Amino acid sequence: MSREHAESLIVEIADYPTPGVLFKDLTPVFSDPDAMAYVLDVCAKHFADRKVTKIAGIEARGFMVGAALASHMGVGFVPIRKKGKLPRETFRVEYSLEYGQDAIEIHRDALSNDDHVLLVDDVLATGGTACAAGQLVELCGATLSGFAVLLNLEFLGGDKKFEETFPDTEVFTVFG
Repeated sequence: MSREHAESLIVEIADYPTPGVLFKDLTPVFSDPDAMAYVLDVCAKHFADRKVTKIAGIEARGFMVGAALASHMGVGFVPIRKKGKLPRETFRVEYSLEYGQDAIEIHRDALSNDDHVLLVDDVLATGGTACAAGQLVELCGATLSGFAVLLNLEFLGGDKKFEETFPDTEVFTVFG
């Protein structure tokens, strides 16, 4: 499987979800076993020397990539969810959106200070959710070992915001 083939599966949809937005639909990549194998192999190889013990996936599409990558790498998976979705005691981080506030949570016992965590999501946009997720990992006492995304929408500046918040943590993008 080549990067070119996997990347060619991404569908661009104009004016979705609102006028002026060019939405990048990754579901065809998820549904193609060769493309997903490429994504998993590239991420696993890139982070092979980081001693990753857990993968934390950000709701919702980060679950698809993160859980598959955790299985591929032979490590545990931890969900980072929208507020109110986890049944046990949680850490919560609120963050700003262009239209208000939101919050995400992680179980307080999901990670320990022995864990080296790879954060995973499908797309990095403005960086608010990614930075909040990184803060959750640190609240658990774990080490943030990297952040892997399929697409980085660089023009929105999320990668810069994440790197300013976590200067020692690399943002790795599968598709440029």
